Amino acid sequence: MIQTRLKGMGVALITPFKEDESVDYDALMRLVDYQLQNNTDFLCVLGTTAETPTLTEEEKKKIKKMVIERVNGRIPILLGVGGNNTRAIVETLKNDDFTGVDAILSVVPYYNKPSQEGIYQHYKAISEATDLPIVLYNVPGRTGVNMKAETTLRIARDFKNVIAVNMKAETTLRIARDFKNVIAIKEASGDISQMDDIIKNKPANFDVISGDDGITFPLITLGAVGIISVIGNAFPREFSRMVRLALQGDYANALTIHHKFAELFKLLFVDGNPAGVKAMLNVMGMIENKLRLPLVPTRITTFEAMRKILDELNIKC
Repeated sequence: MIQTRLKGMGVALITPFKEDESVDYDALMRLVDYQLQNNTDFLCVLGTTAETPTLTEEEKKKIKKMVIERVNGRIPILLGVGGNNTRAIVETLKNDDFTGVDAILSVVPYYNKPSQEGIYQHYKAISEATDLPIVLYNVPGRTGVNMKAETTLRIARDFKNVIAVNMKAETTLRIARDFKNVIAIKEASGDISQMDDIIKNKPANFDVISGDDGITFPLITLGAVGIISVIGNAFPREFSRMVRLALQGDYANALTIHHKFAELFKLLFVDGNPAGVKAMLNVMGMIENKLRLPLVPTRITTFEAMRKILDELNIKC
């Protein structure tokens, strides 16, 4: 079952650009190979870290196709399919080709600032439009609205609760199918209490995945099953080892690795994402340090601080 495979360290794949800002497909394939060779458990393709809002539809289709073909079923692919137009997402899910996609990641609608009921109904419509497993994505720092723990738990519990309701069989089955395929949430609210509330009260068949590299270790100790990582683009072997050790309960060794990267965690987002990790990958000689406006590269001071830490850690590509 896909739910059991979306554990460990997933990587939110970046989109490399050439100096002229065209997509560097060769660098992208090298990066995919790098992930496959260094213990990445699954790939998140065309998420926020991929600068998806600045990609054309043609570019997104080509990236999806190339990554799926390169991975060739070796690890699961979680595809970003989200937005703030519910009807458009539903049409995409009904009409696009998802061959080779194992699950979709769908962000809480941004800019519109829906109510908690609106968020619930949004995900209900998405769930009804596809048979693919769905991972919710809560990131209020980007969307402008926080999906509260009670809303996440309402979605997570929906199937479990309604089957016990005394009503006509056909009505029970219809409601029971509302969230038949919602399997997890990527939680990036930054609120540990909220995340802990979800972990403590969720049903067994619903997982919590960290959406923040810096709190992955403590969140796993609370019961999260892994991370969709940004820093994993650059350090998949090291960071996946930390995640595996933590999941195995070897907290002492996992904490050592966590502390090893503590300063890089801070630098990673100080100038925005994916500017930080692209700077790291550039220092490592893997990509050009290019982003598409409105995003720009890290400041030179951040870039040099990263270079100094990488030299001290003696991390080589």
